[in-house]
Amino acid sequence: MDAGDRAIRIIRAAVDTLKPAFAVKLWTGERLGPPSGPTLVLNDQAIVWRLLRYPKLDTLIEMWVSKAVDIEGGTLFDIFERRSDGKLRTKLKTLPKLGLLRDLPIILFSGNPTRKTAELAGRDPFVSGSSAEAIRHHYDISNAFYRLFLDDRMVYSCGYFTDFGNSIDQAQADKLEHICRKLRLKPGDRLLDIGCGWGAMLIYAAKHYGVIGHGVSLSERQTELARERIRAEGLEDRITIEIKSYTELTGHFDKICSIGMFEHLGIANHATYFASVRRLLKSDGIYLHHAITRRSKGTLRKTLKKGAEYRAIIKYIFPGGELDTIGMTTGNLEAHGFLVYDVENLREHYARTCRLWAERLQSRFDEAVAEVGEAKARLWLLYLTGCSITFQRGSTQIFQTVAVKRGKGLSILPPTRADLYR
Repeated sequence: MDAGDRAIRIIRAAVDTLKPAFAVKLWTGERLGPPSGPTLVLNDQAIVWRLLRYPKLDTLIEMWVSKAVDIEGGTLFDIFERRSDGKLRTKLKTLPKLGLLRDLPIILFSGNPTRKTAELAGRDPFVSGSSAEAIRHHYDISNAFYRLFLDDRMVYSCGYFTDFGNSIDQAQADKLEHICRKLRLKPGDRLLDIGCGWGAMLIYAAKHYGVIGHGVSLSERQTELARERIRAEGLEDRITIEIKSYTELTGHFDKICSIGMFEHLGIANHATYFASVRRLLKSDGIYLHHAITRRSKGTLRKTLKKGAEYRAIIKYIFPGGELDTIGMTTGNLEAHGFLVYDVENLREHYARTCRLWAERLQSRFDEAVAEVGEAKARLWLLYLTGCSITFQRGSTQIFQTVAVKRGKGLSILPPTRADLYR
């Protein structure tokens, strides 16, 4: 019996033990598990060897991107939702250990070659904070690629679902409206959007609230398209965008927002960031902070430890990105002269947003492949699906936090929040 036959025997034992509610199809064509429904396809007999030699999440990601592992008759969501019932660790203890001990050494030393997809090779080790190059890595992929799965306004941040049955276009329009109300925007306000993306927030606020908007970004492709969209709306006299860091800005603004940008900064740069926001915000201004957070785990060391999923995200998707906790966010705001007034958790909203993005990308997958190549398209499909699942489980969260500069007397905020939901 050769290594390939032994690998098949191990996979059969695993399927018999774990009893997933999806089928598994081997490279030989053999099908294990349910006769119909979504099927996890194993296209490479070296899969067992690769997992034995490199038992980490990176290996699974590489196998997905290279199509050593694929799915038929369903999606990644279907496989996740039909995983085996009960605790995985408990079920793994019931695997036939004697048989495994007989087969594993032969597979392990069979000398199967590894394969490395160029898309995943050569990433730099983690450094706190995204550089301009790292921002380009994520945002300058292709504007056309992002159009495949984002809403019509191209809002690349968590939507706001007044009803979870709403479309992504409606949810993003409602999100922009929700933020404008939280900022209490009024005609003539000078609004700064830090990390303004394709300009959706500035365009919406200028059209519906009469503000004078200014945005900064480090992405050249995003900025180019944002300026085109501003010209198309006839708002060139009300909105300007610069490619520069927030640290280089001067002047004062009535309202400042940061929507999905803070995650790129890195914890080492948080003090500089909050000090800059305070310097730029007028004494009676309002700041809205919209950012993904990690879960606090008791001690700072435990909290900041990067798990396998976290390391994969910053390695393949967001180089230099780093999440704080909501406690760190509010603590930093207070330490830099702000008073925190509102904190809203949108975790379920981002789980829904990412799911809709993933489904839209799946539905236009051939176009995505034509635009960025199959490896990157598969990587992004995995990323968006994984993000949705992560928010669904509560492993990560996202908060909108509203703050004003610390001062004596009443703030400019109204006594209740009834106006947000009129």
